[in-house]
Amino acid sequence: MKQNISPLFKAAFLLILTFFPTFLALAQVPQVPSELRFADLTIKINEQARREIQSDVDALYRNPTYFKVKAERVNLYLPIVERELRNAGVPTDFKYLVIQESSLIADAVSTSNAVGFWQFKQGTAEEVALRVDGQIDERKNIVASSQGAARYLKKNNAPFDNWMCALVAYQMGLGGARSYFGTTYNGKKTVEVDRNFHWYFKKFLAHKIAFEAPTVMLASNNGILEEVQVQGPTSLKALAPRLGVTEDHLKEYNKWTAKGNIPDDRPYSVLYIRENTPRPRQAVAQSQPTNLPSIPVSTAEVKKSDFPKITGDAQKATQPNQIKVNNIDGIKAASTTTLDNFSEKVGIKEAKLRRLNDLDKTDKIEAGQYYYTKPKKTKADAETHIVLPGETLWSISQMYGIKLSALKSKNRINDERELKAGMILNLRDFRPRGEAIPTVPATEYRKIIANQGNNSVPSNSNSQQQNRFENNPPVSSPSSSQPNKKVTHTVQAGENLFRIGQKYGVTVEEIKKWNKLPDNNIKVGQKLIIDKP
Repeated sequence: MKQNISPLFKAAFLLILTFFPTFLALAQVPQVPSELRFADLTIKINEQARREIQSDVDALYRNPTYFKVKAERVNLYLPIVERELRNAGVPTDFKYLVIQESSLIADAVSTSNAVGFWQFKQGTAEEVALRVDGQIDERKNIVASSQGAARYLKKNNAPFDNWMCALVAYQMGLGGARSYFGTTYNGKKTVEVDRNFHWYFKKFLAHKIAFEAPTVMLASNNGILEEVQVQGPTSLKALAPRLGVTEDHLKEYNKWTAKGNIPDDRPYSVLYIRENTPRPRQAVAQSQPTNLPSIPVSTAEVKKSDFPKITGDAQKATQPNQIKVNNIDGIKAASTTTLDNFSEKVGIKEAKLRRLNDLDKTDKIEAGQYYYTKPKKTKADAETHIVLPGETLWSISQMYGIKLSALKSKNRINDERELKAGMILNLRDFRPRGEAIPTVPATEYRKIIANQGNNSVPSNSNSQQQNRFENNPPVSSPSSSQPNKKVTHTVQAGENLFRIGQKYGVTVEEIKKWNKLPDNNIKVGQKLIIDKP
């Protein structure tokens, strides 16, 4: 039996269909909590302030199309922003500030003539060592401007020891923030936000909540943002063929050079999109994926005996100021002892020694182990590391002289329980968002373990092997009884020596040696000889 549908019902149904995407988007709007963490602070928000901040969060989600466009820029630029903040020792939560300031538009200009990603006026930009003139405007360079912003934020934080005050000082200046806050929040780790709290911080909280929510799905891009350091004099036009992109493409992502010329006063960061490497749709705050892809790896890549690299007077390694560990001042522990006793011998305060070596208060100093007396680096000399049984994030960080926080952030891994034998960890470059940590194929990993067993050395059975790198036996390369096969590789757009090395199971240094390359620079179409294992 045919039923009659009223015109009013039809109209209502069409209205729902028309606005359903908006309804769906609004249904996923994150809600402002009554308490959250920002940097090292606990932020408590009362109900009136919570409703005000929620209104700003809702507004950010109101237009799904605009939000998607902004999300694409966030997905593109935020990894670089995170890296620069982290390298400068500034909490990465400040990455949401650049979204608030410019929506990540390189040439954004405010009504007060503040320019670029982080909205610097010319005087402030020059104060934080950014070049601004008729030829170069580093306020429009995401790398340089993020470095400048980090310097400015650290300077603002110094008199307050409170990152909330430092953030407000970003908007009103250090003098204005001092007058506004006085000493009320100096050193405080809890901040209570009410309706009368500074508007700029509440606006920031809205951006943090909006863009860190797990429900925020970012649009996938056709590629990822690559950075190359270029020393002039040269031009974007000359660089374009080498990078496999057009001159117009480079101009789009490098608006900091007014006429496309790169001067020779210092290296500059040139950015471009490496195509055909799409990222999956993902949340800004995303847990480590559980599916771990395997990639071809040669056991020749794992040369554990090379690290840590010890230089200096090895005979006096247990005395201060005698050796360097991975080119960082260090010392070898002569006996197992407490951190307090060891720090007294080294002549460094216990808290500082603990911080330099990423140690907990309860950790003991292990005999025969190397410890650092100067800060570790944010990058290691090696490109990658294959995790072996018994290793921990701490032991790997000590092995290469890389800060534990840097190792974790480069691989987007936070929990020791996420570490699995066979994982290939990055030691220099940040792993792209949403990219799982690759693992060594089982057949290759068995070879590595076999080599580990064949080259093992005696170790103290009482030592905590799983926590100390020196007790991990070295792994040597497999037998070279079979001749290697030489192949010719033609460089494709977006490739670099590290990626090519991963493809063939060889190292960057080997490729450079075989092809007599003076540096890591290669160009599209270039022929490379690979002595394939």
